[in-house]
Amino acid sequence: MPIDLSAIDLATVDWVYVGVLAVLVFLATLIANVLTFGHRGMAAFLSAVLFAAFFVGWTYYPHGLPLPTRLAAPAPVAAPAPPPPAPAAPVQPQRPQNPVTDITPPAPAR
Repeated sequence: MPIDLSAIDLATVDWVYVGVLAVLVFLATLIANVLTFGHRGMAAFLSAVLFAAFFVGWTYYPHGLPLPTRLAAPAPVAAPAPPPPAPAAPVQPQRPQNPVTDITPPAPAR
């Protein structure tokens, strides 16, 4: 199944971001190869180039899969402000509907 690379809009690629990540991969691969006591500078460079290609394919190809494409959280959508409350008319204090106004207990029956 051939992959249509023309579906990637290269104008929308954040090349600085890709470059920074490619440099990080290059340095990580270079350090790992130094720790293995081998001269692998070309392998580190090739690793960075391959990472950049995979990253562009993963992030910018419209494959329709729900894959993470950004490190930053999505910008929060501002909710519209609720309308201001209507000015309330002054309210008269209400009288209780209970006729009892005294809460003392009744006198004991004799």
